[in-house]
Amino acid sequence: MASAHPSQGLPSGMDPSMVDEYASQSKLLQEFVKIPSIGKAWVFTSKDENASRAMVSVSQSDLLANKKRSFLLNAHISKSSSKSASFQWSPFPVEMTGVSAVVPSPSGEKLLLVRNAEDDESPTKLEIWGPCQLENEIHVARSVHGSLYADGWFEGISWNQEETLIAYVAEEPPQSKPEFNDSGYKKEGSSQKDYKSWKGQGDTEDNWGETYCNKRIPALFVANISSGEVRALKGIPRSLSAGQVIWAPSSSYSLVFVAWSDDNGFQETPRKLGIKYCYNRPCALYATADPFKEEADKPSSSNTAALVKLTADLSSAFFPRFSPDGKYLVFISASCAVDTGAHNATNSMHKIDWPTDGKLEGSLGVSDVVPTVMCPQDGCFPGMYCSGILRFPWLSDGRTMILSSAWGSKEVILSVNVASGEVSRISPQDSDYSWNVLALDNNNILAVSSSLVTLPQMYYGSEDSHTDKSCQWDWQEIPSPFPKPSDKVSSLLADHKFSVIKIPVSNPSDKLPDGANLPFEAIFVSGKDSASSPTIVVLHGGPHSVYPSSYSRSLAFLYALGYNLLVVNYRGSLGFGEEALQSLPGNIGSQDVNDVLTALDFVKKRGLIDASRVAVVGGSHGGFLTTHLIGQAPETFVAAAARNPVCNLQLMVGTTDIPDWCFLEVYGKEGKNCFTESPLADTLTQFYQKSPISHISKVKTPTLFLLGAKDLRVPVSNGLQYARALKERGVDTKTIVFPEDIHGLDKPQSDFESFLNIGVWFKKYMSK
Repeated sequence: MASAHPSQGLPSGMDPSMVDEYASQSKLLQEFVKIPSIGKAWVFTSKDENASRAMVSVSQSDLLANKKRSFLLNAHISKSSSKSASFQWSPFPVEMTGVSAVVPSPSGEKLLLVRNAEDDESPTKLEIWGPCQLENEIHVARSVHGSLYADGWFEGISWNQEETLIAYVAEEPPQSKPEFNDSGYKKEGSSQKDYKSWKGQGDTEDNWGETYCNKRIPALFVANISSGEVRALKGIPRSLSAGQVIWAPSSSYSLVFVAWSDDNGFQETPRKLGIKYCYNRPCALYATADPFKEEADKPSSSNTAALVKLTADLSSAFFPRFSPDGKYLVFISASCAVDTGAHNATNSMHKIDWPTDGKLEGSLGVSDVVPTVMCPQDGCFPGMYCSGILRFPWLSDGRTMILSSAWGSKEVILSVNVASGEVSRISPQDSDYSWNVLALDNNNILAVSSSLVTLPQMYYGSEDSHTDKSCQWDWQEIPSPFPKPSDKVSSLLADHKFSVIKIPVSNPSDKLPDGANLPFEAIFVSGKDSASSPTIVVLHGGPHSVYPSSYSRSLAFLYALGYNLLVVNYRGSLGFGEEALQSLPGNIGSQDVNDVLTALDFVKKRGLIDASRVAVVGGSHGGFLTTHLIGQAPETFVAAAARNPVCNLQLMVGTTDIPDWCFLEVYGKEGKNCFTESPLADTLTQFYQKSPISHISKVKTPTLFLLGAKDLRVPVSNGLQYARALKERGVDTKTIVFPEDIHGLDKPQSDFESFLNIGVWFKKYMSK
């Protein structure tokens, strides 16, 4: 009799016994993919203090096109005297096709839409929209600059207060390349196309690594929205990569920006190292003149502006924001990361008293607003961990800044008084949900809250009371403009238990600082019958990042398949103070592995899970831990999945965009001193001993590998070598390589196929 699923008709590598499971899970995952996600938001005030307008950016994955589609959704906000507000949402969103960035003007009367070129010949377009009309469209040729940066890091697009000029960060124009024809090298270039010539490559230039390998140096430009003229800022050397530009209060130095130096802090010879997720790259604030104003004021023909370094005594300064009255320039610093070499660490906040006359003469004093927290007391502020700040983060007093930050395993909303340094947690303190600020509406806050398996919900916050010791806010739930998820998804997510668990350190030591002996945390999500359900241990990368308790589509999908989730934020994660974070460098592969096993033992001993059915999944450093765990605890896990895992540091150090990471995490603080492009044999031996591959002979756990062929952070060779070595030893393995993906594996189709295969792989081995 013919098989219902003949293997010869199946895709390569598919297990015939899992075809129905594959079909069932893919249908469920598509239901999750349909759910839109909230991005940025803006609120515009009006003359009527009881009314304002909101604009929310929403995205949705398009699997067929393999891209994310972005929409804008508008709402009218009506406020009452009782601090309540009603939102009237527009019936349909407007799709932002081909739009790279949306930037409203300060008044909300104008809107900039950036359309980056889709090929090497087309211009970049800047569209200036007013009420009900397109006011101007500026086409910027490639000879002026390339695409605008819209990456969330170098990115900076800023309107001046008069709304006549826009400063922004874009790729510098292409550098000239050697040209050849029938006579050989052409000594003199020509503006006319020579159809019998061809261009060589020229010298290879450093780049900022992962996600930036095809990007040219970020440079500053200013556009006059009336005339359409675009001017480059002169006087910034190419050894500085500029970003995060903002307008200063009216002065001779009209622009403030961040610049990252090619001097990376690890080597005497300057070269760019990977910057994505790496806050340990030295950077500083600079001031320079608006090129339009400079030309009008300067009698000489010189076209070079003076450049003033504002933060010479700090190794890191970014996210600059001026207070509304122009008295303070406030910014964040990752000096702990730069000075120690850790790729991320606890932030601090600082301010500069901006001169009233705008003249930057002599030394400008930098004072602390929020210092680094080394060892937080139980339940107290653990320090600042800031991945972004609103363009206008100020309440009406002009001194209180609102921002989001990690606080243990949760994201919270903080208010910071930049005059006194007072920090208050204003999102609900009795909740394990994560909260993020989206926008401010005068003294009100538009925010979003969620848990790992609870869909994001928007809230409108108003200050209820404020004393010297506490700050209480009232949070009103906003009726969602989004359709409810399918009945099946709603049913599968409805009955769950969610908690953040404090895990005592299993082996506290007098040799460790106090902060490193404090409990770390794990997020535990379970259903009605958790004790008899299989469990997935989930591990974040970094290692100096954190898995927040906010909604994760992929984890919600895995929970919907019937798994408990144990998400471990081991020591070294963000959100727990600097001493705990710095305890991990030099101890990777041991301290972090022990923390994960300690967290797992914690839920096992309390009878919360079925100890015989546990799987583990992680990416990057989470993949490093995944492959370490199946080697060091071979009887513990029945299945594993690793996304772009670090498996062999000995191999990685010569191929990654962040070789400094290998030295720092293996040697600790001494790694900064011994970093070299040509490691000695003893160093390579140490790298091998710290790597998961050193335990490969003990591995018996079936393991799925998901790899990006264009990954510069953990090149594909790392995962392939380990997977082939497992296969050589007879361990069940499955490897999927995504040919166009980089480290994050975040293309919609790749993300879908990754977690579909994780779900099927775990079902195959945990249903036995």
